[in-house]
Amino acid sequence: MSKTDFDGVILGSGPNGLAAAIVLQQRGLSTLVIEGRKDIGGGMRSAELTLPGFTHDVCASAYPLGIASPFFKTLPLDRHGLEWIVPRIAAAHPLDTGTTPFLTRSPEQTAEGLGTDKAAYFHLLSPLINNWTSLAPELLAPFHFPTHLAMMARFGCQGIPSVAHLAKRFQTAEAKALLAGMASHAMQPLTNWTTAAVSLIFLMAGHGDGWPIPRYGSVKLAEALASYYTSLGGVIQTNTWIGDLSQLPSAKALLLDLTPRQLLKLGGNRWSSLYQRQLQRYRYGMGVFKVDWALDGPIPWKHPACRDAGTVHLGNTFEEIAASEAFTAQGGHPDRPFVLLTQPSLFDPSRAPQGKHTAWAYCHVPGGSRKNMTTAIEAQIERFAPGFRDRILARHTMDTAQMEEYNPNYVGGDINGGIMDIRQLFTRPALRRSPYRTSVNNIYICSSASPPGGGVHGMCGYHAARRVLRTIFRL
Repeated sequence: MSKTDFDGVILGSGPNGLAAAIVLQQRGLSTLVIEGRKDIGGGMRSAELTLPGFTHDVCASAYPLGIASPFFKTLPLDRHGLEWIVPRIAAAHPLDTGTTPFLTRSPEQTAEGLGTDKAAYFHLLSPLINNWTSLAPELLAPFHFPTHLAMMARFGCQGIPSVAHLAKRFQTAEAKALLAGMASHAMQPLTNWTTAAVSLIFLMAGHGDGWPIPRYGSVKLAEALASYYTSLGGVIQTNTWIGDLSQLPSAKALLLDLTPRQLLKLGGNRWSSLYQRQLQRYRYGMGVFKVDWALDGPIPWKHPACRDAGTVHLGNTFEEIAASEAFTAQGGHPDRPFVLLTQPSLFDPSRAPQGKHTAWAYCHVPGGSRKNMTTAIEAQIERFAPGFRDRILARHTMDTAQMEEYNPNYVGGDINGGIMDIRQLFTRPALRRSPYRTSVNNIYICSSASPPGGGVHGMCGYHAARRVLRTIFRL
């Protein structure tokens, strides 16, 4: 490895690592991004996982927080190869009764599918949707005194409680199910505090810019970020695994796109005893079991709205989803798990040969589970799309151990980099004046284990780098 000194060295090329590198490079600092794998991207990678010609997203596929990211919005990513495709229906949620609530960019159209809860939905969402542009930077940030105090107070009153509490404002199974599907992205029981906030954020994002997919695959978002970064003079070094921080070139600031377990492993005794204890107490949450399919045709949904949706939530009613998530959090494997499915080839023909399709789905499992959930996932799809199994040409699966092998930040299969409950939402990874600063003056954490947490938005890296600019470089 080169011994050249840099102003900043960033370890990890996921969305947060690249965001941090861009922030520093934009200020004229010299930076190096080091990636252990041969390809950049973290959760933003695509590959032919099943058959030749079928492009699958290895992790994330739809990007509601990617297009809504206050930082990514400032970058000229379209000039570096990124093209967003926005499905007309962001997410559909079929019910056994035959109805399908769905989320579109139009609040009116979404509310129409909620029957007698139409007015209640408008009363809840309209003020938030109208202020989403101002709310997003406040919500995707570390704990701070808000700039828009009244708006944040309104959001907090509705978002801090559990989604189970929020659902009591509605009467119909459709409205309750829509909330449950959104909240389940939090990967925790629906009775937990702040799960309402997760539901509201995903709804607002859908009504704002939609839930888009990158044309040609998720890797295009990574490539666009990297292309912009290198156009500023930044350097990326791939295929370089780091076993100890002493292997890194000297730098004025080091930013780690890693979670606490990797910090403990790589940092050795560099950390103070207090910081080590804090990192050791950090909690990881549920894992995921993921399946990718090469299909002989589109999924034969019974519900028309599902055929136009980029994402489909499968779990039926609020009550069924809540029971499934609670059982999983207790260490169980439900027979009917909540399933999150995307079908990008419906909107991006480049993903599969002509007439063929791709889809991926995952369900939540206990952290570290090795149980194969393929049968349970496919049964949930078949429940709402009879004949689905007949269209499967090939499949590829990843359990929690394989997810962690793919990306060490996914400890136990936890793709959020640590549970995001009320106890750990703003104190991740440790309770400190600045969550990004470690116990070593020039070393910072910039992963999803720091605020605002999981999701492809780059804001953890953005805020960490801003802290570095102020503290290390006095900028």
